[in-house]
Amino acid sequence: MAEKYPVLEGAEPFYFEGNKVGILISHGFTGSTQSMRPLGEAYAKAGYTVCGPRLNGHGTHYEEMETTTYADWIASIEEGYQWLKERCDTIFVTGLSMGGTLTLYLAEKYPDIKGIIVINAAIEIPDMEAVQHANVRFLDAIGSDIKNPNVKELAYEKTPVKSVREIVKLMEIVKNKLSQITCPVLIFVSEEDHVVPPGNSQIIYDQVSSPVKKMIELKNSYHVATLDYDQDVIIDETLVFIDKALK
Repeated sequence: MAEKYPVLEGAEPFYFEGNKVGILISHGFTGSTQSMRPLGEAYAKAGYTVCGPRLNGHGTHYEEMETTTYADWIASIEEGYQWLKERCDTIFVTGLSMGGTLTLYLAEKYPDIKGIIVINAAIEIPDMEAVQHANVRFLDAIGSDIKNPNVKELAYEKTPVKSVREIVKLMEIVKNKLSQITCPVLIFVSEEDHVVPPGNSQIIYDQVSSPVKKMIELKNSYHVATLDYDQDVIIDETLVFIDKALK
């Protein structure tokens, strides 16, 4: 039977087999793997084993997303984690936006994770909290907040209100357990972000218990920094961070 909503071109999951160090990569809310693929390819080129799952309900149609919960999104990222566990001795996790939220979630749950890299991670978005009980089914799109006018994110053109309620729940769960994170943490934060308030990154930095933590400000990117002008900064600094953590 044909899928009701096929996976959009460019939104497919990606996997690269490399050495015994694995990097799990998570895209964000209403987005797709397209936003993270350049990072995945760069890390694979550096020799790492890379897994970029497509989060349940993402990369197809916003009506399908509406039927999923935050538990489904966690399940998608945990499946990727297990895929890497079967192949690698050491695992790092990185994510953008809600992908950063899921990255934090994994670090809270699995202390064996070697280090995490979060990019404009979300743990509280007052705008979303305000609209989660809106008496409509869909809101405007939140995707493609990119400074570079020549780049577009592959993301949904509408945001299901039901899904907003789910991410609000997920953010609250993750925020309450930040102190459980002890692995090395690298935080990227865009100075100007129209989706996740940059202050989220400071809260994460302050509340994790990691002895090794670093925050890098991205001066030339909006929310989807992985596709924006600072893409190379994220890739280069992440590779340095991983290299240090492995020593």
